[in-house]
Amino acid sequence: MPRRTVGLNTGVARGDAIALTRALTRIDSRNPTLSPGAPGEKAVAASLASILEQWGLEVDLPDAAPGRPNLVARIGPPDTPALMFAGHLDTVATEGMSHDPFSGELRDGRIYGRGSTDMKSGVSAMCAAAALALDRVPGPKRQIIIVAVADEEYESLGMRALLASGLTAERAIITEPTRLSICPAHRGFVWIEIQFAGRAAHGSQYELGIDAIRHAGLVLAELDEIDHGALTRITHPLLGRASLHAGVIEGGIGMNTYPDRCRLTLERRTLPGENGDSAMREVEGALERVRARRPELDAHATMILAQMPSDVSVDSPLVTGLRDALVAENLRPLIEGLGAWTDAALLNEAGIPTICFGPGDIATAHAHEEFVSTEEITHATAVLTRVARDWLLGEE
Repeated sequence: MPRRTVGLNTGVARGDAIALTRALTRIDSRNPTLSPGAPGEKAVAASLASILEQWGLEVDLPDAAPGRPNLVARIGPPDTPALMFAGHLDTVATEGMSHDPFSGELRDGRIYGRGSTDMKSGVSAMCAAAALALDRVPGPKRQIIIVAVADEEYESLGMRALLASGLTAERAIITEPTRLSICPAHRGFVWIEIQFAGRAAHGSQYELGIDAIRHAGLVLAELDEIDHGALTRITHPLLGRASLHAGVIEGGIGMNTYPDRCRLTLERRTLPGENGDSAMREVEGALERVRARRPELDAHATMILAQMPSDVSVDSPLVTGLRDALVAENLRPLIEGLGAWTDAALLNEAGIPTICFGPGDIATAHAHEEFVSTEEITHATAVLTRVARDWLLGEE
């Protein structure tokens, strides 16, 4: 990966996670796939690269896709065991926000802006922590890799590209917003589309028409039985139960015409041990049960996307190390499940044990009002600095 030197005067003091959060939040990095015409991650990656280089870190900016770079920075000796701090630089759309999405305003102990919670504060905390830890370890025995990727909000092109390039580590922490809880597990999801074919006919010609929307309703009733039956028995101690819901339904021609088509999309939230194939079997089973009663049912299910769940033992060194660091900072060590999907699933699938821990509340992510507490940024930075220092020293 080529070295990239960006000579910008950023004015962000070494290790100042709050100033870094504000600086990154002021840069529009909306994902262009989600917001056509949006700038993507190039400007924010360049700015962060400049800051980290001024802090003395080695930085690369390999493209995840044309014009959409990842950022990879390293401290400590190469070819030694690595701890990865990871996050993403892209954000979602800003329509409907109740404040300036790119002001980075600091007010009443909060930083406001799109991405302040999800997840530029987490990226800032992990970068500051790595730099501060290096200051406290004059002769590091191991290395830390800082990764800030593109496109997590859509297809995770950034993390997939880095893993495909061979980037690896012994363990990883993704600084997604967890309200400073340790999150060793999160759900996966499967998106499924069902296309129903009917037969158009005048509304008075019941003997000719086949109602595609009614057939979709019958299938929805079967899926409701699954969600309120079998899925309630699929559980995880940190994540609760598996779930299924309808996302979009559309079809029909007019009030007085039998609908000749209907499209239904579903989201199945999966737990560790489940995958896309098991979700598809549930949907196919529902179609077969309706077809047994209504042989004229013409429906076809297709899997659109499946993202795996993530799970790490609560007794793993990652969890115990973070727990000890929280206690050392006089913070309560809470262990919770994370409902949202993250790149942790990709890293765990690649054999890199990964958990989530960071400042901010996922409830304000993607919301009309997005903000992050500066106190949480400070606490997260202090905790991650302890974790990073112990790693660089060769201690667990």
